[in-house]
Amino acid sequence: MKLTQHIETEGNVIRAYADGEARINESVYRESLIVTPDRLITGWPADEGAPLAAEHLAPLLELGVDIVVIGTGRRLRFPAPEVLALLGSHGIGAEVMDTAAACRTFAVLASEGRRVAAALVLG
Repeated sequence: MKLTQHIETEGNVIRAYADGEARINESVYRESLIVTPDRLITGWPADEGAPLAAEHLAPLLELGVDIVVIGTGRRLRFPAPEVLALLGSHGIGAEVMDTAAACRTFAVLASEGRRVAAALVLG
């Protein structure tokens, strides 16, 4: 699936996602990461083989975002409620979806100028 951004923006733009890899700006990533319009955190230790835990979401608390879009890989897998409650306790909304949908959602929210982060499980 190829994403096309029609609004001129500066910063990080998810240009494409396909089966375990994302193209952000002009670079291709194959390992899980966290992206905001102005930051890119690689080496996020989440993967499709293990459920998300609170320690996976801890880096998101320092980003100053209002909403986090969590892409859980090729398939939708909901984290335990107490894991998502960590974000809520810090006033951060969370949406969980497969990674392809998370890439699309991030693109829309970022183009609207929202303070958003995408936590993307890529492998």
